[in-house]
Amino acid sequence: MAYTPRLKEEYKSRVMNALTDEFGYKNVMQVPKLERIVVSRGVGAAVADKKLIENSVEELTHIVGQRAIATISKKDVATFKLRKGMPIGAKVTLRGERMYEFLDRLITSALPNVRDFNGIKATGFDGRGNYSLGITEQIIFPEINIDKVKKIEGMNITFVTTAETDKEAKSLLTELGLPFQKN
Repeated sequence: MAYTPRLKEEYKSRVMNALTDEFGYKNVMQVPKLERIVVSRGVGAAVADKKLIENSVEELTHIVGQRAIATISKKDVATFKLRKGMPIGAKVTLRGERMYEFLDRLITSALPNVRDFNGIKATGFDGRGNYSLGITEQIIFPEINIDKVKKIEGMNITFVTTAETDKEAKSLLTELGLPFQKN
C-alpha cells in the first residue's frame, strides 16, 4: 500500500466535510483545496557575493526536501548595481505529497519554535484565496543545523488554494491546522 501524508488523509476525511457544512457546497469539486506551496527567498546581497545564492538554494533544499532553484532578475536596476539575468534569490514550488509533508512539519515543529509565538496574522490574504506568510529566521526549522548557518535570513511561504474568497481560504487553512491569531 502506498504512503499517504497525514494531512492529506485528514483533508479527505474531515476537512472536506467541515467546509461543505460551513459553506454549503453542492458538489465535492467545489470544496477548496491546497494547490501548491511556494517557498521563496530574496537575497539582495547576492549582487556582491555569488556564494550567498548557493547557500540559500542549499538551505531551502534542506528545509523542504526538494531541490530549490535560483531566481534571476528580470530588469537592470542601476541603483542596486543589478543586471538583467543575475541570480537574486531562490525558490521552490511544492505540490502533492511533498506539499502536505512540508505543511505538516511547518505546523507541528517549525512554527512552535518561533519566539513568543501567538499565532500567524490573518492579514496575508490577497483577495483571491491565496495566503502569504513571512518567516524571519530559517533556524526555526529542525532540518537546519544552527552551527552551519552563515547568516540569519527569512523567507516567504505562499499557500495557493482553489478557494474563490479569502474567507473560504482562511477556513481551509484553519481546518488544515495553521494557527491564526484570535482577534
